[in-house]
Amino acid sequence: MTNPLTATLLFGLPFALILAFAAAATIERRRAGVTAPGFFKRNGTPVAIFLIAAVGFWILFLIVLPELYMVDYSFHPKLPQIKRGGPEDQYTLANYRYFLFGSTTSTANWNVTHLNAFWITIFVSVIITIVNFAICYPLAYFMAQVARPPTVLKLMLLLVIPYWINEILRAFAFRILFGSGGLINQALIGLGITHDPIDFLALDVALYAGLTYAYLLIMMFPLYNAIESLDRNQVEAARDLGAPWWHVHLFVVMPFAKPGIASGATLVFMLCAGSLAAPLILGGPKTLWFTPIVYDRFFQAFNWPQGSAYAIILLLACMVFVMAVMRLFRVSLSEIAR
Repeated sequence: MTNPLTATLLFGLPFALILAFAAAATIERRRAGVTAPGFFKRNGTPVAIFLIAAVGFWILFLIVLPELYMVDYSFHPKLPQIKRGGPEDQYTLANYRYFLFGSTTSTANWNVTHLNAFWITIFVSVIITIVNFAICYPLAYFMAQVARPPTVLKLMLLLVIPYWINEILRAFAFRILFGSGGLINQALIGLGITHDPIDFLALDVALYAGLTYAYLLIMMFPLYNAIESLDRNQVEAARDLGAPWWHVHLFVVMPFAKPGIASGATLVFMLCAGSLAAPLILGGPKTLWFTPIVYDRFFQAFNWPQGSAYAIILLLACMVFVMAVMRLFRVSLSEIAR
């Protein structure tokens, strides 16, 4: 920790926010005239204290404080540990300037490589999120509104069982599948579609397919939970009134499932944009993905302040996406988190 003021902000700000949110919730509860039993009465004092302590420890010490420390770290120069806190350790925007211009001093040229990687990561993550929704929505609707319970159970098992395998092993399986001598190339050559193997790795086809597959369940379960609670009578009423199938889905099912869609889209986008294993394993020699660059800042260049700045930039992009999804679907953060 560089100075007492930084320590005070890092440790005092989370507790101040907790008190502010608690006060706001109490005021809202009183204004609404809620008379239901409170948290302590519903769960009992020992259980309530344990839940608050466990959740508070998890949020504060494993999420909030590390993120705040990383924010503080991103505004410091790269210095040997012995010089940390010394006269050279001053707050600076050099790490963020490097992201934009590729230099801590000059602003003559843009940092094309890192900026392209960042925007490609964001754009592809959005596309993969949309593709995942297009794949998962029909299956989620079938399981939630059409299929019988035994069929739903079988489909759930078929969806979950492949994910018992570690994500890294699944990525290597995709690398073998899309390799020059892999099953897909052999099938294409055997069918006479192509005479030479296609380099799916260099074209990033394997990477995008692997990322799409990796987070299908993350989109599936929020959609299923949201659609499953929809009253079937609403769907039947729309059909009885003559609505075509696309009208039923667009104006009945999807508006009801907005919290599930927003939750799945948020999770898929953040996990896709922050993925590291898939780009490292499935990426080609010219693949541009932002998380390997962040990893390189930390563990190859050993420039932790710069790595922190890059990580904060990616985090801010994810936050902007979450706010855009909330505004698009007109849902609150609490509805997404359910």
